[in-house]
Amino acid sequence: MGAVLELLRPEFPEITISKIRFLETEGLICPERSPSGYRRFSEHDCERLRFVLTAQRDRYLPLKVIKEQLDAIDRGEQPGSNTRLLSSVKSWVAPATDFSATGGRISRDTLIERTGVDSAFILELQRGGLLTPGPGGYFDEDAAALVEAAAALADYGLETRHLRAFKVSADREAGLVGQIANPIAKGKGTGSRERAEELIREIAALSVTLHTQLVKAAVRDVLD
Repeated sequence: MGAVLELLRPEFPEITISKIRFLETEGLICPERSPSGYRRFSEHDCERLRFVLTAQRDRYLPLKVIKEQLDAIDRGEQPGSNTRLLSSVKSWVAPATDFSATGGRISRDTLIERTGVDSAFILELQRGGLLTPGPGGYFDEDAAALVEAAAALADYGLETRHLRAFKVSADREAGLVGQIANPIAKGKGTGSRERAEELIREIAALSVTLHTQLVKAAVRDVLD
């Protein structure tokens, strides 16, 4: 398994032994076992792992959907390479709902340069509780996306004080998701944390979809 980690970590820095074991438990990979019980990963197993990890990172697909895609490949129902298959799958989730660690260390100056806002706008978002720097005062890619979205909304006349409503709503949703996921994460079974993370991903994705539909319905009522 150490060799598998070494192979995949350059492309997937967050991969862990626990994650691989969890994916095996969920039936997405099935490495052979030696007589002494050690896992033997073939090139095919590594490709399946790469498929799963790419689908989660780039397409934000739930494991249930990824497994369906892999089962289709195994049955020969979807010809072509895994890469072509993956690129043809319709994502269930918007990119903003990728909950894996985004990494990156973006300074305040770089954040301002990338997003085209000024320092006062960044400070205003921080004071409003909408933007929080990480260790050392650095930001990440999610922070950059947040600032860009806030700036775009500001162009439509929505000030930071208006955006507080989004923050309050997000905190409430996170609290509801936490009530469901925390007991699973604290479970004693193998892969408990990974299972909880997958559950959070799927619930949050459904939450985004529900929120979008509710807003669309409300806007239609306003226009009518």
